[in-house]
Amino acid sequence: MDSHARAAGLSAGMTLADARARCPTLATLPCDPAAERQALERLARAMLRFTPVVTPDPPDGLILDVTGCAHLFGGEDALARRVLSATQATTRHAFAGNAMAARALARHGVDENKGDIHALPVSALDLPDDALTALRRAGLRTIGDLARRPQAGLAARFGESAVMRLRQLLGETASPVAPRLPPVPVRAEARFAEPLTRSDDALEVIEDLLRQAARQMEQRHAGGRRFTVTLERSDGARRHLAIDTGNPVRDPATVLRLMRERIDTLADPLDPGFGFDAILLDVPRVEPLAPRQDTLEGGRAAADDTLDALIDRLSVRLGADRVTRLHPADTHIPEAAQSLRPAIESTASAPTPTWPSLSGIDVALRPLTLFDPPQPVAVIAGVPDGPPQRFRWRRKVHEVRLAEGPERIAPEWWRRQDGHLGRLGGLTRDYYRIEDSEGRRYWMFRHGLFDEKGDPRWFLHGLFA
Repeated sequence: MDSHARAAGLSAGMTLADARARCPTLATLPCDPAAERQALERLARAMLRFTPVVTPDPPDGLILDVTGCAHLFGGEDALARRVLSATQATTRHAFAGNAMAARALARHGVDENKGDIHALPVSALDLPDDALTALRRAGLRTIGDLARRPQAGLAARFGESAVMRLRQLLGETASPVAPRLPPVPVRAEARFAEPLTRSDDALEVIEDLLRQAARQMEQRHAGGRRFTVTLERSDGARRHLAIDTGNPVRDPATVLRLMRERIDTLADPLDPGFGFDAILLDVPRVEPLAPRQDTLEGGRAAADDTLDALIDRLSVRLGADRVTRLHPADTHIPEAAQSLRPAIESTASAPTPTWPSLSGIDVALRPLTLFDPPQPVAVIAGVPDGPPQRFRWRRKVHEVRLAEGPERIAPEWWRRQDGHLGRLGGLTRDYYRIEDSEGRRYWMFRHGLFDEKGDPRWFLHGLFA
């Protein structure tokens, strides 16, 4: 809940109906826990610039151990300002002598009690609801109320977990932070006493570096999705080569083949000049890759003939944006039901979404050629809501011989002004499959019903083969 939402009168836990009553222009989206986890992970990685001990506290918290770090940024308050400036987010933070106390202060009213852990409510113990209800019924409202009671009696009446949480908050027992350490990068480099003056020698060194990186990744059961090579010339110039793969790979020969493809696409080939002093290989993007079984004859399983290998080579040579694949979209609007995305994005870890399987007589026919956007046409119809009898498209008049329809496609009501997303809704479409006097077949629709729009227009959306 940010300051804008609070200014609009919204608060956490409010029902959607109440929120819309207070803020009619409110736009809502479904909760995406996976995206929230990824955002929290990104924030945790961003905090590594302030302290090496950072751990996420799901669903919306971070715990930072700033022991010995705060003075480097001018003190705790200055450190907090730097963190808030780096995140550009609305946050609540607290400092305490141990992690659990800081977490409780940040989540349970640090503004009200000025950092006094004893003034926090018993909900700061994060116990189950029934345990918290039992504490309140016993007249124990705050952490201070519990701290003044004998712990043996509390344990006998409310359980060991209540006493353990209390001791962690008071700092009487350790509450260690398990830091989220960044993975060690996969990297290899070679430096030479005498500069390499031949490009073929440089490629041999790159292949050797790929073998070293492959051994590192094999120990982690991982493969690389991005490989970058930096060649440092003796005159200070640097050349960079980078390739991406659709699936994790660690086979040096496969990666070197893609490297050669990349070199072939360069406007100017590798120019050693006075020679290369050093070559560095980085694998900045690594994903899990299980070990692969060799064939019985002793060779590796053939992978170069797979479609993924072909996509990798084409993407390196032509560019990732020029090798695309259709992805289905979760909508029934024809021009939005699919999208073109780089084929290299469809990997084993993120496979292409499956197309809905349709069969039988209920399958709606769709043309092979679809115009996006649909092209306007002038139509003469026998009755206002009937099929066209004649239409003009691209300055040519077509007489309609056969018409089939309509197939009605309703607008996405949740995008209408009073819908779930608001102000993006469209009109109802009535589609017709039409054949003109010359045997050509078209897919046309009337955009809007007469009670939605006084003068609905016609559009030609596709051509049947």
